[in-house]
Amino acid sequence: MRLIDAYTHLMYYLYMFFMIGIIDGEDEIGYHGRMISCPNCGQMTGVQVFCQYTVLLLFFIPCFKWNRRYYVRTSCCGSLYELAYDKGEMIRKGEYADINEYDLNPVYSGSIYKRCQYCGYETAEDFDYCPKCGNRF
Repeated sequence: MRLIDAYTHLMYYLYMFFMIGIIDGEDEIGYHGRMISCPNCGQMTGVQVFCQYTVLLLFFIPCFKWNRRYYVRTSCCGSLYELAYDKGEMIRKGEYADINEYDLNPVYSGSIYKRCQYCGYETAEDFDYCPKCGNRF
């Protein structure tokens, strides 16, 4: 057998043994900041922050993560919001980050009802103002 053929066969078997994969992952990040006002229902609520990402696996070992996105789920109505990347990175690193409504981009509204934070009136209609007290939802 020639040396070049032996080298080609050896490389073929090495490539067959090399196992890589790309999957999506999710990690929950602990957030112990203050409560926020839910943009969907208006209640003061705690939030759960988590990170979704894509990861490269080499022999089933995570080697490299990219495409990180941070999300916030409210505990009042279950609404889901995408969190600003810089705030998510701060929370992931354990730094203090104050989340406000300007950092949240709505992804899913958990409840079909809007609740007025002033008088407590609930409605399924898409009003901008409360029909009972006249304040903005």
